[in-house]
Amino acid sequence: MAYWLFKSEPSTWSWADQQAKGETGEEWDGVRNYQARNFMREMKIGDRGFFYHSMKEKSVVGIVEICADVHPDSTTDDPRWECVDIKAVRSFAVPVTLDQIKGDPRLENMVLVKNSRLSVQPVTAEEWAHICALGKTDPD
Repeated sequence: MAYWLFKSEPSTWSWADQQAKGETGEEWDGVRNYQARNFMREMKIGDRGFFYHSMKEKSVVGIVEICADVHPDSTTDDPRWECVDIKAVRSFAVPVTLDQIKGDPRLENMVLVKNSRLSVQPVTAEEWAHICALGKTDPD
């Protein structure tokens, strides 16, 4: 299993919006960055990801699961853009803030720290386990 992080502005698509989609999940559409798109091309059904609120909150607030393989993004006719579908798995017991992540030496090489603007990014198994522990949340 691989791990990922999906960033969203709560005013555009919040964790509550994601949870409301239930088991069917939702297309992670609108990504217009080649690196982020290429990461989605690597994703497999069952992979897990952090749902991260950007902007003011700047924190990991939940866990999602990939529920549909990469496919054309329905928000554009441009065939270059693809996306996956994700569904909510569980909320974090305690959100883990960007400040916590940046201040933790065990997370200093995390993509979120090195390239905070990338909307879809990989997370290592070690980073996954540590952030889940910080958030008092079951990693599985």
